[in-house]
Amino acid sequence: MLIRRLARPMLASIFIMGGIGALKDTPNHAKGAAPLLEKATDPVRDALPEQVPTDPETLVRIDAGVKIGAGALLALGKFPRLASLLLAGSIIPTTLAAHRFWEEKDPQVRSEQQIHFLKNLGLLGGVLLAAVDTGGKPSVGYRARKSARIAKKTAKKTGAKNAKKK
Repeated sequence: MLIRRLARPMLASIFIMGGIGALKDTPNHAKGAAPLLEKATDPVRDALPEQVPTDPETLVRIDAGVKIGAGALLALGKFPRLASLLLAGSIIPTTLAAHRFWEEKDPQVRSEQQIHFLKNLGLLGGVLLAAVDTGGKPSVGYRARKSARIAKKTAKKTGAKNAKKK
């Protein structure tokens, strides 16, 4: 459908540009993410395997890669549902780290951060819609239920035929 071909790249563009921006300015993005990251990892730091990165700069780079990669996939219409889920998972920590409007004292800054927070909520809604969009095809759940109904009918017919033979 034409709308999907237009809407997916439009939705993906902000994620791709955000990922590029994070790669260009990793230290500043890492500073913003550090407090939230510390709150999230401090209670479980000892339980995390050594391979799990906890360095803010590394995590910002990983997040940027997810945004660029998943954004490109969504824009191209390749694995759009998976790409949308990855973008949804990426925007939540970004929003919580970068747009904490409730902590701002200056009314002007608070208002700007609140607008960015709500914009990101809108983007989250968009990628969640894209994640459940089946492109006009029946969902996996629908197909599974339909297959189960057909199998049940077939089993009943087969059972009835076998009962008549005895």
